[in-house]
Amino acid sequence: MKENKNTKKKNQPEQEELLKILKARFEKNMNRHKGLVWEKVQLKIEANPQKLFSLAEMEQTGGEPDVIGFDIKAGEFIFCDCSAESPAGRRSLCYDHEALEKRKEHKPKSSAKKMAEEMGIELLSEEQYHELQKLGEFDTKTSSWIETPPEIRKLGGAIFADYRFGRVFVYHNGAESYYAGRAFRGMLKI
Repeated sequence: MKENKNTKKKNQPEQEELLKILKARFEKNMNRHKGLVWEKVQLKIEANPQKLFSLAEMEQTGGEPDVIGFDIKAGEFIFCDCSAESPAGRRSLCYDHEALEKRKEHKPKSSAKKMAEEMGIELLSEEQYHELQKLGEFDTKTSSWIETPPEIRKLGGAIFADYRFGRVFVYHNGAESYYAGRAFRGMLKI
């Protein structure tokens, strides 16, 4: 049976280092999470150690995860990739496994959907991507795959977004396409 990477745990020094990085980012970017307190975030992370693996994967692939909100109904903090550009460690991926399988040659190493699943995170929806852009300017030189509606994916397409000329643009491509300047941003609720 294949081991689920999401069940892996970080050792104590790795956990402490990651928490230190996340705390420093949280304190530096208070505009992203007004009214939230780091101590409560840290308690929630420590109570859900399996989520620490996902945060570490987000960090290691260049996502610079940070808290962007709190879901009152679910009682969860919302982390999102907040790197200025699409995470460098997740670029050159087609949209999903089906698209990867369709490519006959020059296949990318993986797909955005598969990598997100392995990391234990979700691709941003179009609405979530728009909300993220209210917290700063992201993807001004790159672009990010976003969750594609089934009716578009069924026709062979996938959507991605970026921020240019002071606004968000959402585009389409064949799901099997991939580019050095396109990755995906993920979200994790804890």
